[in-house]
Amino acid sequence: MREAETLQQLNRTYARCGGRTLSYFSGCDYFRLASHPKVMQAVSDGLRRHGLNVAASRLTTGNHEVYPSLERDLARFFATEAALLTGTGYVTNLVVAQSLAGHFSHALVDERAHASLQDAALLLNCPILPFKHRMVEHFAATLRRCGPGARPVVLTDGMFSHDGSVAPLRSYLKLLPRDGLLVVDDAHGAGTLGKTGKGTVELERVSRGRIVQNITLSKALGVYGGAILCSQKWRMKFATSRMFVGSTPLPLPLACAAGKALQILRRDTSLRRRLANNSSFIKSTLRRAGFALPDAPGPIVPLHFDNLKQIARVQRALLAAGILPPLIHYPGSPANGYFRFVISSEHTPRQLEQLVRALQPFATMGP
Repeated sequence: MREAETLQQLNRTYARCGGRTLSYFSGCDYFRLASHPKVMQAVSDGLRRHGLNVAASRLTTGNHEVYPSLERDLARFFATEAALLTGTGYVTNLVVAQSLAGHFSHALVDERAHASLQDAALLLNCPILPFKHRMVEHFAATLRRCGPGARPVVLTDGMFSHDGSVAPLRSYLKLLPRDGLLVVDDAHGAGTLGKTGKGTVELERVSRGRIVQNITLSKALGVYGGAILCSQKWRMKFATSRMFVGSTPLPLPLACAAGKALQILRRDTSLRRRLANNSSFIKSTLRRAGFALPDAPGPIVPLHFDNLKQIARVQRALLAAGILPPLIHYPGSPANGYFRFVISSEHTPRQLEQLVRALQPFATMGP
């Protein structure tokens, strides 16, 4: 795999790359809270008050008051009984799977699920059955393969990062046996989707009764770490995972920053409104220009082109317009890569219009 070019993010929606300052439509800091003055101040204050590291597992002497406080705030924001902090968003899925090993008869995994879910499935100690991406009919057929009396666990992204599409959680739950479980990696949906930002669970209007929602603190909240959102019963179970028990928790200044970011996201409802408006503007304008875009609610705009010559032309046009070309080479993406534009709440109208003008001439070049 090729190593990405180094760059420095500037002024919330720009990046310094190759000696130039360019508009930045990449990354998944959807509200640009990573550089919000109050979030950055919370890091400084947390470092001064608490130091950097508890240097111990939460099971021993590392359960600082900052952690349960942040967990309560997360549970309150996402309207769930409990939350369990982890070191990263990737680890949330591994902690869940490790603690559930042998508990379920089959693991059903969306074929395009995030790598952390693919890794988590291996820890469940049961047969793994992939199903076609977001296809309810194939999901139902895969469930039938499990046989009568099966107790399946389903692993899927909430919002998929390659195109902003959402898993049909409501349809999955209708088909899932009553003692089955749905593990949703909602790293990209949490904070961005739903009327109040509770993610795909809110967007799909489903009960949390059979859902474990795993999130990251590094995207909508712009900080670092992960959290498992679940019932109190499941939290107690997940806290027995060797990965959780044997790990040093999140650095204290980052936990403080995550709490401040959550507070901002809860109070400033204009952030989600601006994100939705900016995303809608880009998608509707590009569709009118002739681009075929997926019907997806997320603030992600994927553009695919046939060959390297077309890709190079688009790259040159974007650079000429002062925009960093977000050409993605990621496991599972096309061999030549594709353009993934990630819209934020903080992009200015001028930046959005520049992006549209740069892309419009290429509307007929796609596959």
